[in-house]
Amino acid sequence: VKLVESGGGLVQPGGSLRLSCEASGITLSAYVMKWYRQAPGKERELVARIDNPGGTRYADSVKGRFTISRDNAQKMSYLQMNSLKPEDTAEYYCNAGWRYGSREYWGQGTQVTVSS
Repeated sequence: VKLVESGGGLVQPGGSLRLSCEASGITLSAYVMKWYRQAPGKERELVARIDNPGGTRYADSVKGRFTISRDNAQKMSYLQMNSLKPEDTAEYYCNAGWRYGSREYWGQGTQVTVSS
């Protein structure tokens, strides 16, 4: 099983990025997909989650700016991030949690830096 994130980078405040998470070795429809982030010196926090079918939930700090989505056939999860702020700077991680138990998998992370 492997989760691979991509799409991170350096962006100016107010800009946008789209993170992608490509899964292999699992049937994505059986998993709740989540995006977490961890800034230096801070604990990892849940940013967004999407169930199957696609019920979504977001951290208050990103509501209205971030959108999580999934494509089960392509085994992909996405995090569209708009109106980025410097406080969104963090390493972003994809997580797949099995809907029927405690099994979960993590990606290696992708860095997002919001700075002028």
